[in-house]
Amino acid sequence: MIDVNYKEAVLAFGNYHSFLPTVDQDFSEFIVTPINGGLINHTYKVESPLSVSFLLQQINQKVFKRPEDVQANYINLWQYAEFEFTGLLLPAPQFYNKTSALFIDTDGNYWRAFEFIENSISVSIATKPAQAKAVARTFGEFTAAYGEMNVEMLKTVIPDFHNLSLRYQQFEESLNTELYERIAKALPLINEFKERERYKHFYELIIESDKFSKRVMHHDAKISNVLFSQKSGKVICPVDFDTTMPGYFFSDLGDMIRSMVCSEDENSIHFDKIKIRKTFYDAIISGYLMEMANQLTDAEKRYIHHAGLLMIYMQALRFLTDYLNGDVYYKINYPDHNFHRAKNQFMLLKSLEEFLQKQYDYKI
Repeated sequence: MIDVNYKEAVLAFGNYHSFLPTVDQDFSEFIVTPINGGLINHTYKVESPLSVSFLLQQINQKVFKRPEDVQANYINLWQYAEFEFTGLLLPAPQFYNKTSALFIDTDGNYWRAFEFIENSISVSIATKPAQAKAVARTFGEFTAAYGEMNVEMLKTVIPDFHNLSLRYQQFEESLNTELYERIAKALPLINEFKERERYKHFYELIIESDKFSKRVMHHDAKISNVLFSQKSGKVICPVDFDTTMPGYFFSDLGDMIRSMVCSEDENSIHFDKIKIRKTFYDAIISGYLMEMANQLTDAEKRYIHHAGLLMIYMQALRFLTDYLNGDVYYKINYPDHNFHRAKNQFMLLKSLEEFLQKQYDYKI
């Protein structure tokens, strides 16, 4: 059974064609296929005999309080990429009338549509260093393309998203809960995180210093947000720009390191297997610098290896904070899920610290 609001959005985008008479297709003429894999928005592929296929998406208003800002950001990004000759490919936004690309249904749900990139695939895990390097180049190219864009044109869609100072403050506040058994169980981790408060101080140095530039950052730089060609296996373009907003150099690079350098994912409880894969780490750094070396400041280059440390530490804090607060934010599959996630990320952080000191003689 098709929800009425879903139907409204399909008809609105499916029956409008720029510079052509509006078609009046019956809903039965459309083929709508859910696209799984996204954690935030509901996404569908829409096909019909009288129009090209497009991607239809409902914006999650629980996560994005101002959907209009999310869409305005994308329109700005797409127009800049198109008209400033950046060479960057972004899926074209689809309109449902001459001026509007954001449709609001009768229940107040927000919908938008994009061109559907045919013969493309997405993958969830980097299986070889060449893939990791391609992803790093893609997100480096993305930020580099907007090197001269005024970042203030973009709205901050999720305030404090990668604010390590705030995440540390929330961690400290979680220590005052009355879930004493959880605090006792987590005490070794709590102490380890406190001993690394220096990462929070370094983050504060970044945001207060003019030696670190505010840039257009994707803020969700993972391999699943890159489309690859089914035929050649090469990158087509990055996707999912909902969290794109002003940020700092460590966000995207750190996200890629966090999500691709370890053979175990963040839900693994095989803590002894959590190691840094040198070939993947080197591939990510070199791929990113291929596109960003000419844009990064001297300070950003000097502290390039802090990117992974900051993002892994931040995520570890978030998992442990949620565990100590009683699992109120992240969806869990069993009672100790967030505790194990926090331990997983701590082991990854510790492994990265040891790796950088040994392989790069990098001062932590």
